Amino acid sequence: MKLKFLLIFILSLSCYLLEAQGTKQTYSAPNLKEVIKRAKTAAILPFNVTISYKKMPKSVTVENIKEDEKKEGPQMQQGMYTYMLRKMDDYTVSFQDVDRTNALLKKAGIYDNYNEILPDSICKILGVDIVIKSNWNYSKTGSEAGAIASALLLGFAKGTGSGQLIMQIYDGKTGDVIWRMAKEMDEGTFSSANELMERMMRKVGRNFPFDK
Repeated sequence: MKLKFLLIFILSLSCYLLEAQGTKQTYSAPNLKEVIKRAKTAAILPFNVTISYKKMPKSVTVENIKEDEKKEGPQMQQGMYTYMLRKMDDYTVSFQDVDRTNALLKKAGIYDNYNEILPDSICKILGVDIVIKSNWNYSKTGSEAGAIASALLLGFAKGTGSGQLIMQIYDGKTGDVIWRMAKEMDEGTFSSANELMERMMRKVGRNFPFDK
């Protein structure tokens, strides 16, 4: 049992160090400060998740991957919303309950194809001032067994995959992107969608423009 916890600690520390070295790019629109002053409500859309494998396992099918992508999108949306709720006193906007967000998207018939709808139109449907759209592109490069072996043999462990988070905030008045961040991240062996979102949001939180 102690060995298991030690391995988890080593893997978590390794992921933290690898993430710290990851590249990050941010963009802020010239009118960002203006939008920050007038925006009061925000909606978080389900994440667009793309999963790929460096080498496709025999036990995994394309259908399995599509199912995982569809499942992880709303899970990561929930994880981000939960994080924002815990930090709500730190932000100048309030966040719409994601269950309400998804219900309104389904009622409008755009839940499965909201990427084809203009952001300002989505804001009108949801009744919010800004909308947050995120993409998580994840490439699985190793196995859990391999990561544990690295921890035992080398004293450190690489994550089982790497990915890129792209988060964009759109102005509901114009539909324009007012803020964008792209961050490379490493996903550890023991990461669930919620754990991954926790790590992501700690990184995003330092740059989130609607911080008080």
